[in-house]
Amino acid sequence: MADETVPTLDEWAGGAEALERLTEVFYRSVLKDDLIGPLFAHMDADHPKFVAMWLSEVFGGPDRYTRERGGYPHMLRHHIGKAITEPQRRRWVSLLMDAADEVALPDDPEFRAAFVGYIEWGTRLARSNSQPGATPPTEAPVPRWGWGVAPPYQP
Repeated sequence: MADETVPTLDEWAGGAEALERLTEVFYRSVLKDDLIGPLFAHMDADHPKFVAMWLSEVFGGPDRYTRERGGYPHMLRHHIGKAITEPQRRRWVSLLMDAADEVALPDDPEFRAAFVGYIEWGTRLARSNSQPGATPPTEAPVPRWGWGVAPPYQP
């Protein structure tokens, strides 16, 4: 049984408001970046908000991304065929970590380890799923990430 007194990562981070600040600052940097900026040159103006919704749901917050955006299948479609390179993935991670510092997400080791753990896991999947000929599962739940435990995928 889950301990009801332990906050979710979403709660610990500051909820939707904190994650929206994170993604706003992050995507401002992304758009100026020579390496990954071109991948996002035509992104929807609401893209940062949608990514914040995804992160909130992943980190134990409300299931808004699933209800309002279509969940995992919708997110997956945005990565198919992009052929993300390892240097691009690493830059994405680096800029996100810089943004987390800039907006003062909690910097305690437990939160940052869980946060970075998901970001590494998720971006490596996104890179893999974006390659030509990749055949990722088209249906899966939005992952739910907790304190130091990666959730196994259960079809």
